[in-house]
Amino acid sequence: MLHAALYLAALAPTPSPTPELDENLITPGPIGFLFIFLIAVAAVLLIVDMTRRVRRVRYRAEVREEIEREQAAKSGDDTPR
Repeated sequence: MLHAALYLAALAPTPSPTPELDENLITPGPIGFLFIFLIAVAAVLLIVDMTRRVRRVRYRAEVREEIEREQAAKSGDDTPR
C-alpha cells in the first residue's frame, strides 16, 4: 500500500517554478493612482475647511471681547463721580 502511494506521488506532475517578479515593475496602476489622488484632494479640502473654521472662531472671540470691553467702558462712564 505504501509503495503504491509513493509510486503515485512520483508520477504526479511537479509544479514549475514561478518566475521572479521585479518589484520595481509592479505598480498599483491607474485605479491606485486615482484613489491616492482622491485621498490627497480630500485631505487638502479638509485642511482648507478647518483653517477657515478656526479663523472664524478666532475672529468671533475677538469681536466678543471687543463688545465686552465697549460695554464695560460704557457702564463705567454712566456711574456718577
